[in-house]
Amino acid sequence: MDQLKINNAVNFINEKIETKPTIGLILGSGLGVLADEITNDVVISYSKIPGFPTSTVTGHKGQLVIGELEGQQVVAMQGRFHYYEGYPMDLVTLPVRVMKGLGVETVIVTNAAGGVNTSFQAGDLMMIKDQINFFGTNPLIGPNDEEQGVRFPDMSHAYSRRLLDLGRKVAKEKGIKLQEGVYAGNPGPSYETPAEIRMLRVIGADAIGMSTVPEVIVARHCNMEVFGVSCISNMAAGILDQPLSHDEVIETTEKVRNQFLTFIKEIVKKMEVGGND
Repeated sequence: MDQLKINNAVNFINEKIETKPTIGLILGSGLGVLADEITNDVVISYSKIPGFPTSTVTGHKGQLVIGELEGQQVVAMQGRFHYYEGYPMDLVTLPVRVMKGLGVETVIVTNAAGGVNTSFQAGDLMMIKDQINFFGTNPLIGPNDEEQGVRFPDMSHAYSRRLLDLGRKVAKEKGIKLQEGVYAGNPGPSYETPAEIRMLRVIGADAIGMSTVPEVIVARHCNMEVFGVSCISNMAAGILDQPLSHDEVIETTEKVRNQFLTFIKEIVKKMEVGGND
């Protein structure tokens, strides 16, 4: 990724804010409501930020919200960019590198996902323990800038074990049903076939979606700590023998809104930024 492009975006945003965010939030389809909880906020449309693409998907407002959440300084993406929108991987993941440039040390990634694990049900929250990259590409392909990260980043613990422990503790304290599992990322935009879902289950996936994996790869390249949560918005193809639609995704995320907000806000509140994995 061109460092000049990153710097231009970082400098533009820094001119608009007075505080330094240390936690980044990437909010998926129907989950942008969390950004409405941020106080003392500065809202910047993606269209205003140099080098940023625009978010074209229903349920993604397309703006950065920077301010305070549960006593922490945060920057939230209220809507993300997707590979299926036609953007190259460097643009899909540009906001992660910009967050790093702003001072973010920990990233919370959220998404709406289809349930592959047949013990799940629509409306469950799944804490992401690991991921599978089915995009057929990688955001780190191309020249590597050693100042941004090492050529071959370790993905052994892509999702922070420390934060996974915190998630389990918070769920228990708040009485929240919390699943754990592996998130598989496919390019989309078509939903998977029943045969593809059967394959994914065999190789160890618990949920499937069209985002998150590239962002997490880049976050780890930048040496940022990552915590991930999927909202199981529907059961994947072939499990319930019913058609899939984006409307169903938005409808389900709306139903679990309060549980999602409670969980993530408590994670942010108790998060010690910059802790060791």
